[in-house]
Amino acid sequence: MAASPLPRWAPTPSPTRPLRVSSTSQTAISSCSSWTVCSSLSSIFVPFFRRSAPPLVDAPANGADDGDRVGCHPLDCVGARKRGHHLQEASPMVFLTWEDLTVTASSGRGSRAVILDRLSGCARPGEVLALMGPSGCGKTTLLDALAGRLGTDKKRTGDILINGRREKLAFGTSAYVTQETLLMATLTVSEAVHCSAQLQLPDTVPAAEKRARADRAIRQMGLAAVAGSRIGGRVCKGISGGQRRRVSICVELLASPALVFLDEPTGGLDSAASLHVMGRIASLAREERMTVVAAVHQPSSEVFGLFHGLCLLAYGKMVYFGPAADAVEGAPLAKKRQATFFTKCAVLTRRSCTNMHRDAGYYWLRFGIYIGICLSIGTIFFNVGNSFASIQARASMLMFTSTLLTMMSIGGFPSFVEDMKIFRKEQLNGHYDATAFVISNTLSSTPYLGIISIIPGAIAYYLTGLQRGFDHFVYFAAVLWACTMLVEGLMMIVAAIVPDFLLGIITGSGMQGLLMLNAGFFRLPSDLPKPIWKYPTYYISYHKYATQGLYKNEFLGLTFEDLGGRGLTLNGEYILKTYLQVEMGYSKWVDLAILLAMVLIYRMLFLVTIKVGDAVKPMIKCISVKV
Repeated sequence: MAASPLPRWAPTPSPTRPLRVSSTSQTAISSCSSWTVCSSLSSIFVPFFRRSAPPLVDAPANGADDGDRVGCHPLDCVGARKRGHHLQEASPMVFLTWEDLTVTASSGRGSRAVILDRLSGCARPGEVLALMGPSGCGKTTLLDALAGRLGTDKKRTGDILINGRREKLAFGTSAYVTQETLLMATLTVSEAVHCSAQLQLPDTVPAAEKRARADRAIRQMGLAAVAGSRIGGRVCKGISGGQRRRVSICVELLASPALVFLDEPTGGLDSAASLHVMGRIASLAREERMTVVAAVHQPSSEVFGLFHGLCLLAYGKMVYFGPAADAVEGAPLAKKRQATFFTKCAVLTRRSCTNMHRDAGYYWLRFGIYIGICLSIGTIFFNVGNSFASIQARASMLMFTSTLLTMMSIGGFPSFVEDMKIFRKEQLNGHYDATAFVISNTLSSTPYLGIISIIPGAIAYYLTGLQRGFDHFVYFAAVLWACTMLVEGLMMIVAAIVPDFLLGIITGSGMQGLLMLNAGFFRLPSDLPKPIWKYPTYYISYHKYATQGLYKNEFLGLTFEDLGGRGLTLNGEYILKTYLQVEMGYSKWVDLAILLAMVLIYRMLFLVTIKVGDAVKPMIKCISVKV
């Protein structure tokens, strides 16, 4: 028996499904000469533009499954685009080729390391091309290069052609399933897939059809039994890792892409689940004429038998590649329609509200702690009265309440980091942009933070015996809400820049500590050093406007007994000017308006941080590598 042309670490091909190798194929190491076919693909494309697509070599004429494959039906969710007249038009078939593809990365001190070295190959419609090789051989880098996802710290040379043209992949024509499973843990499987269907599909598709399409995808991926179960993760227990992997694949195939990239689709799955998933994908590729490129590590022989083409890599170089077949017609790729911006905002807001409601760490735990803290505040400062000593008690209570309750917003930082990870994945896949994410995050957090501010705030306010009048309490609660919204915006900015739990909490705490220190309570405004601490820190500290607004709300209209007991009284305006050094040139409503403006400014800074973050982070990484 002749020796296998594959390296010994590659799986043995199925005996009933051998690799398709041309009659003139050589050994794996010497197969570089066979690349004259791939290197001349661009010259072959023009004559094929006027031909119709040839039938798949391995597909029987009657369209039935061949006996060598696992008998599994295609995803009805994608196949429905042929049947439903409301759905989007089918994507044109994609023939993907790459010639002399080289990728390098900075290795420090001005030198660059070669990750991929002059690779050439092609992927055909209706087939699954497997990228295989040992760990570190460059499978994921090749996948990222073909998908246009290389980081700015890497440089690519060579040609990547889509149907013979150099063009970018538009939304809906391709999908990328990452190796890391990033899903919202508090949602059920059904909710996650339904939300994704509403985000990806245009508004011309009826809501009932979107639900049906999502339900078919769930059934065909074998997830019907866990459709009502939460995905789970850090927040709560949920479905298994293999089931989460299938949900990720299911979500990305809803838009009926013509080109699919899969990074370790069988990672974390047992042999049965791997065969089930890859069988669905292979059948889908055959039935829908989809081009599938998958980076796979150590597949079973049954899974290996499902691949149409094989690309073996070692140390960034091509070891073996199956022969390329004739090229097929390529029409220009057109961007598919998506849901409208308002629909995306509504869906994301609803999903975020569900996540906040179910995330005990983000809402319920904080709510319970807030109530406990406000009960403590109310009992310690219980009924302070109108004596001279109550002046300091009222000022201390207002300062402590406004700073500690807003400082507690740091507790939601882990949830912010998880949201940012999910956003990054869905943004790269073109589901929605940063603007929709920021708007939905702001709208969804508003009612929850309002409840956190009103109920615990009422406990502390009325137990302490602060100034009576419902309008005074409304202002008190409004300031707490504005401060909490503002701090959440600040922590979201930190989460976008520092995606590490510990470093992010330390950074956010340090920033709030500095702003609190310069608010004019621990050190009166006239005593603050003018460089830096008063100009500009004192005026950009939100604590300054919060405490001065609360002071005006509380002290104006009150009178206090003189300490000497001589029957003299001090009015609130005198105390504000003399003892607390509050700026009296404008009313408390101006302080509240400034806080609300800062809420908007922080959210806009959050949006700007997201948009420029992708460009800044790789530059910082390159600088750190060089140092």
